[in-house]
Amino acid sequence: MTTEWWRTAAIYQIYPRSFADANGDGMGDLAGIRSRLPELADLGIDAIWLSPFFTSPQKDAGYDVADYCDVDPRFGTLDDFDDMLGEAHRLGLRVIVDLVPNHSSDRHEWFQQALAAGPGSRERARYLFRDGNGDTGDIPPNNWESVFGGSAWTRVTEADGTPGQWYLHLFDSSQPDFDWTNEDVREEFRRILRFWLDRGVDGFRVDVAHGMVKADGLPDWTPPAEGGSMGGASHAGQALVEEGVPLEPEIHDEGDGAPYWGQDGVHEIYRDWRALLDEYPGERILAAEAWVDPLPRVAKWVRSDEMHQAFNFAYLETPWDAAALRGVIDASLSAFGAVGAPSTWVLSNHDVVRHASRLALTAENLQGHGIGPRTPGLPDPVVGLRRARAATALMLALPGSAYVYQGEELGLPEAIDLPDEARQDPTWFRTHGERYGRDGCRVPIPWEADRPSFGFGPTDAAWLPQPASWATFARDRQRGVEGSTLELYRAALRGRRSHGLATGSVEWVSADAVASASADGVLSFCNGDVLVVANTGSSDVPLPAGEVLLASADVADGVLPADTTVWLRA
Repeated sequence: MTTEWWRTAAIYQIYPRSFADANGDGMGDLAGIRSRLPELADLGIDAIWLSPFFTSPQKDAGYDVADYCDVDPRFGTLDDFDDMLGEAHRLGLRVIVDLVPNHSSDRHEWFQQALAAGPGSRERARYLFRDGNGDTGDIPPNNWESVFGGSAWTRVTEADGTPGQWYLHLFDSSQPDFDWTNEDVREEFRRILRFWLDRGVDGFRVDVAHGMVKADGLPDWTPPAEGGSMGGASHAGQALVEEGVPLEPEIHDEGDGAPYWGQDGVHEIYRDWRALLDEYPGERILAAEAWVDPLPRVAKWVRSDEMHQAFNFAYLETPWDAAALRGVIDASLSAFGAVGAPSTWVLSNHDVVRHASRLALTAENLQGHGIGPRTPGLPDPVVGLRRARAATALMLALPGSAYVYQGEELGLPEAIDLPDEARQDPTWFRTHGERYGRDGCRVPIPWEADRPSFGFGPTDAAWLPQPASWATFARDRQRGVEGSTLELYRAALRGRRSHGLATGSVEWVSADAVASASADGVLSFCNGDVLVVANTGSSDVPLPAGEVLLASADVADGVLPADTTVWLRA
């Protein structure tokens, strides 16, 4: 395997409960993942990233961890993990596992000890317990709101039955936040890192990597109405164009944002972790889920002595608009390049509306809110898929590392019409149905159209109901079919490697030079020997002359249709 593999890797995200179910209980598992790895190797990816599979009561789909060093029985055993890891490595695939350091489950042994030990104890000091305000302590310590809605504080009942202290949970009340000023916490996570590194994992995706450290004094703060639930801005890419971004960005301090996101103290933690990972052979990596903006701020997470990658959420949130896309691509390459890190590119994941639907929404939709039957501006599925294919062809032509979320290679849309009684996201419950949450992007994916649960498992069981229409998206219906979304991904990933696009550079080409008329909405650049032209507009434009290497839709008669990306031999 090549050195610094992470700079150019195409990484496939597996959401274990929805990927493949080996035992038929309706929940995906590690044995199911192992059985499907050859198909991922055939897709052309370099690594897989697994969302949490640790012991958990599953109040937040595994992001509420009760034991960081064991496998939840729903997913299998540590032996199953080792078997899956060995098979991945045999196939030449690296394995990245999720780490959730901001909070644990309330069923974690430490939190149960904290409840029993009482105020002022060493056990409570591992979490953020505080006395309440008011004469009787019945007012939360501050006004912070949970990402999932409602207060970020829950009051406990002490061992003697009296109302007691409050604990902080930036997410669900079942997910108490650790106090990262506490050395017990820091040493425990060093132990956890070593446990998985010793088993042979190739790295960690760090959940809420912009969290963990809170401002001194936990001051009150009211978030802006336009912000996403995890701290990122809405339509970040458009904002880059409207506000202007310097091409030589300066890495600056966090400023006056949320007192629980992006505090400077997180960087000390990651320097410590980086030193630990560097003790291991094989270039083990850290990838940050850091919902902060602007991009020069994100670049602080990937300085040479910290993490290796950070998800490019500004790119993910950029609308399908040529000017906005050019702005965010320039800003990304500049910001990450300034610290010697690769840019990453991502369009979908387990927390956002799938881009086959999101790119055709006609009303604002903030990160984490999700969509459902009552959502305004629901997408046209034909337009959404066409734009998603074009956006993917554009993304996979960019230099750096790219992430693919399970099922997007099939063109899966968001599952919009889930029955209310089937929904499981804490956001749905904590907002009393005001926000749909993330269930729509987490529905088990289809493999074979004519099998139970579309091949997800050997029975019809699925923890979230699969739309009947998903039979048409099944992998076996697309494999080998010219023009299918699966074959588009296979061709793009193959071409990305053969043309060296991940190690290349972007050289912009005037839209007028490639489209003699109606150039508005056209984005074009050269990367090595490939000319990439994306028509984000609503009208057809002339197709430049040259050999077509890849096209997201049919191109003929010298025409590049709307919502289409083409690769040409430069």
